Amino acid sequence: MKSILKPLLTIAAMALGMTAAATLPAYALVELNVNKGNVEPLPIAITDFQSGDALGPEISGIVSADLKRSGLFAPIDKSAFIEKISSPDATPRFDDWKVINAQALVTGSVTKEADGRIRAQYRLWDTFAGQQMSGEQFFANDANQRRVAHIIADAIYERLTGEKGYFDTRVVFIDESGAKNARKKRLAIMDQDGANVRYLSNGKSIVLTPRFSPNRQEITYMSYESGQPRVYLLQIETGQRELVGNFPGMTFAPRFSPDGQKVIMSLLRDDGNSNIFAMDLRSRSTTRLTNSTAIDTSPSYSPDGSKVVFTSDRGGRAQIYSMGADGSGQTRISFGDGVYSTPVWSPRGDLIAFTKQTGGEFQIGVMKTDGSGERILSSGFQQEGPTWAPNGRVLMFFRDSAGGPKLISVDLTGRNEQSIPTANFASDPAWSPLLE
Repeated sequence: MKSILKPLLTIAAMALGMTAAATLPAYALVELNVNKGNVEPLPIAITDFQSGDALGPEISGIVSADLKRSGLFAPIDKSAFIEKISSPDATPRFDDWKVINAQALVTGSVTKEADGRIRAQYRLWDTFAGQQMSGEQFFANDANQRRVAHIIADAIYERLTGEKGYFDTRVVFIDESGAKNARKKRLAIMDQDGANVRYLSNGKSIVLTPRFSPNRQEITYMSYESGQPRVYLLQIETGQRELVGNFPGMTFAPRFSPDGQKVIMSLLRDDGNSNIFAMDLRSRSTTRLTNSTAIDTSPSYSPDGSKVVFTSDRGGRAQIYSMGADGSGQTRISFGDGVYSTPVWSPRGDLIAFTKQTGGEFQIGVMKTDGSGERILSSGFQQEGPTWAPNGRVLMFFRDSAGGPKLISVDLTGRNEQSIPTANFASDPAWSPLLE
């Protein structure tokens, strides 16, 4: 299997000189407070990056699409622009941008270096303060042009919100094609915006529930190629695959511990009960964490590795429970109506995402780690499987409608729901950490 992630020759972030219009009065630099309950999208002007070909506008177009899709930014239509930027290094005529209410302005350029690499640079301007807020340049090979755009979008997002971006990431998922009663399911990976799809399996056997490792280079997934559920560890860069084990009765692949040294899973043993086990990936030794006569399943580690959240029907129907990473202190934390499943701890450590089935519909929601503050972000028919963006601000899940599942993202307000474009039906998404 060929490598599908091609690293940048250089991700050299070189700061560009800061400039300011000395004749303009001082203002506080523009910023977005993403912790407010209702954030109005920030009007931002993103000019076509200058280049000798279509590459410059293509890169700035990806930057614009990333920021718009976040729901926090409202790129202004280029037809409203008054000033034509003559050079990305020149100070803009800020009055021309203030009159169209562009609170922030992005300029940039893309050039070819003598060694064949591209150099992409951008500058972010606060139009009302009349100041440059940030500026960097990046070098990359041709295969990583889209990555450069995502990295620039992340830098702008972070400068204006104070939070890490999530655009330079990948999503691994199950690509589904063919008739509903004979679906071909392939393991696939793509950019978070749906571009650059690559297939990691050939579709000859059913694959399910891929999970990213925190070290960014490997995933676990389930395969039925032998007729029984087997869990594999796949190195994304090399395509090297390793069998973790045979697990009869398993329905979800394991999840990694934050240090990547262990996986946690639900196993059905001879007593007919499904309990939570942790496995050391080096020794392959397993430790039993729950000992229940009920069905305990879907475990997920907290980002510091000290706790585990899981679902159990020990109280009569599936609810969410929390415990220490050693199995201690098992405590029910959800008490709402309906049936809970697939809890996943936020990378920020502050929330737990879940699927909830109630009143004939499926809901994607979040709650605080003690179970309080439950909020439903999306409701619909047959939707499940939330996964977190690495900054803990956006969720992706899949919704089965119109003949098959599709990928959907939603932010923590629940108001910015986006469909993720895929060539075929798609399910079981897992979001990567930020790439390096």
